[in-house]
Amino acid sequence: MLEILWQPATLISLVTLTLMEIVLGIDNIVFIAILVSRLPRPQQAGTRRVGLVLALVMRLGLLFSITWIMRLTAPLFVVLGQGFSGRDLILIGGGLFLLAKASLEIHDRLEGGPSEHLPAAGRATVAWTLGQIILLDIVFSLDSVITAVGLAPLVAVMVIAMVLAVGFMLVFAGAIGDFVNRHPSMKILALSFLILIGVLLIAEGMGQHISRGYAYFAMAFSLGVELLNMRLRKRPQPVTLRSRYESTGG
Repeated sequence: MLEILWQPATLISLVTLTLMEIVLGIDNIVFIAILVSRLPRPQQAGTRRVGLVLALVMRLGLLFSITWIMRLTAPLFVVLGQGFSGRDLILIGGGLFLLAKASLEIHDRLEGGPSEHLPAAGRATVAWTLGQIILLDIVFSLDSVITAVGLAPLVAVMVIAMVLAVGFMLVFAGAIGDFVNRHPSMKILALSFLILIGVLLIAEGMGQHISRGYAYFAMAFSLGVELLNMRLRKRPQPVTLRSRYESTGG
C-alpha cells in the first residue's frame, strides 16, 4: 500500500484532490463563519472547530458508504420527463435551505430585525448552530465525496486528501471568519456567495449542470473588487477648494 501511495501518479492525484477539496470547502467555511457569528464570542472558536470536524466525519462516513452513495444516483421518480434521484433531492433541499438562510440573514442585517436587539446568546445556541452546520455538511460532503471518487483511484488517497483539506480549513477558518465579521460589506458579499451556491445546487439537482469554475471565478472577481473598494475607503480624501472653504466657515 505504501509503495502505491508513493508512486508519482498517486501523489499527483493526492495533491489535485486536496486542492479540489479545499476549493469545495470554501463555501462551507463561509457558511460556518456566518452561523457562528451569532454566538457569544467565547463560543465561536470552539463551535467553528466542532463544525469543521463534523464536516470531516461526514465526508469520511459517506466515503466508506460509497456503495450507498452510488445508489443515490439512481432515479426515484420522473416529473415532466426529468428523473430525480436521492442525490438530486438532497442537492435541491440544500440549495433551498441556503437560499432561505442567506436571504433571511441579509434581510436581518439590512432591515434590523428583532434579533439585533437581543443579546448574542438569545439569538442563537450552540446546539441550533451545530444542527444547521450538520444539515449543510451533508450536502457539501455529498458533493465533495462524489468529486473525490471521480478524481482518486484509492480510498486511502481520498481519506488523506480530506483530512489535509479539513486541516487547512481548521487553520484558516478563524482568520476568514474574523475578517468577514469585521467588515459588514464583506459579510453581505459572503451571504451573496451562499445564495449563488444555493442556486447552483438547485440547478444541479434539476439536471442543469453548471461548472463550479464559473461560480468561483465570479466570487473571486467580486471579492477582488470589494478588497479594492475597502482599500480605497481607507485612503485619505484629497482636500478640495470647496471642502477647504467650508471648513473655514466661509
